[in-house]
Amino acid sequence: MFTTPELEAIRKDFPILFRTLADDRHLIYLDNAASTQKPKPVLQTFQKFSESSYANIHRGVYRLSLEATEAYDQARKTIANFIKAKSEVEIVFTRNATEAINLVAYGFARKYFHPGDEIVLTELEHHANLVPWQQVCQATGAKIVAIPFEPDGSIDVEKVIAAFSARTKMLAITGCSNVFGTIIPLKSIISAAKQQRIVVLVDGAQLVPHYPINVQELECDFLVASGHKMLAPSGIGFLYGRREWLALMDPMLYGGDMINEVWIDRATWAEIPNKFEAGTPNIEGAVALGKAAEYLQHIGLMRIHQHSEALANYAASALQQLPNTRVLGSSNRSGIVTFLCTDVHPHDLASFLDAEGIAIRAGHHCTQPLHRKLGVPATARASFYLYNTQDEAERLIEAVEKAIHFFSGKKVFFGQPPVLKET
Repeated sequence: MFTTPELEAIRKDFPILFRTLADDRHLIYLDNAASTQKPKPVLQTFQKFSESSYANIHRGVYRLSLEATEAYDQARKTIANFIKAKSEVEIVFTRNATEAINLVAYGFARKYFHPGDEIVLTELEHHANLVPWQQVCQATGAKIVAIPFEPDGSIDVEKVIAAFSARTKMLAITGCSNVFGTIIPLKSIISAAKQQRIVVLVDGAQLVPHYPINVQELECDFLVASGHKMLAPSGIGFLYGRREWLALMDPMLYGGDMINEVWIDRATWAEIPNKFEAGTPNIEGAVALGKAAEYLQHIGLMRIHQHSEALANYAASALQQLPNTRVLGSSNRSGIVTFLCTDVHPHDLASFLDAEGIAIRAGHHCTQPLHRKLGVPATARASFYLYNTQDEAERLIEAVEKAIHFFSGKKVFFGQPPVLKET
């Protein structure tokens, strides 16, 4: 974990953490798996660019436009360095990880998949890494092969590898579960996929903000991430794609700035990555995303992972001691603790904690198939990040215990704690 002086210095960078709520409580923000807060360097970069350097990019020859273009292009280089891509042309700016997955599904999978082809994924996947592939299957006749998760929320590597066949065209897999916090052993899985020439897409929405990534060593073909989960503004994310695949893909959006030449009856496309960035992009967001990546690199992603995981494991251990409370997943949590209280509906619990100044998430977390297998409609999730403290984790435990006492004796929503079905 970070030392106390280090953590105090980090927290000073996040103005929202010092917000005082109506009852004079300080905000305790534990919904980082959904979206993270933004540090001063990112906020200042966004504001400064908007105030003094904004103009449309790639189209003007005047100074302001050239400055904006340089800042936008530098952000692309920063992201390429952040994940160790070979070249910045392998980075496509998107609105978020969801759009990035859809771009691959539309521009690659729909173009090259055929009836009977298979897409292997896991039961841990966020809807964003499931629904686009469902649409691909409906359009092409391909089919999904879903690997079950284990009772502790992990994925059995051998089961994934055993699912590969001559018909497997793609492996679309999360790098980290947004429910269990499980970090998937990607290297061994991808290595096996590469031996069978299977294209691999990694959903890095939860992994990239917490863990150092080297896409060349990982050997994935595609990687996606969202800026709002890694200290940047919402509405910006990126797709990493190997140059050879991006060159073969079709654009998903058409219009200005993604063309080479246009006639009345036809057009040709710009080189990568520009052919995938139609219209005026989120220029300020991209510049701020670059600054967020620099901020994370400066602190150290492995240290961020260790800090978040330690807090999550501490909270999980304490929650398990509370009456009628069940924590999902194993000790490999990557900052995420998802749990159930028998006597308290997750939405009631989240509302109760909100009154205590604590922000957590309640619901199905865009993983309805996972929750359906658990036999529950919703769970509660607390997720920690680099600016959270052990004191905040302790406050969470105290508030959950208080909620259990408050709701005890009232109608039980879940009955007995659910048991995972054997697979």
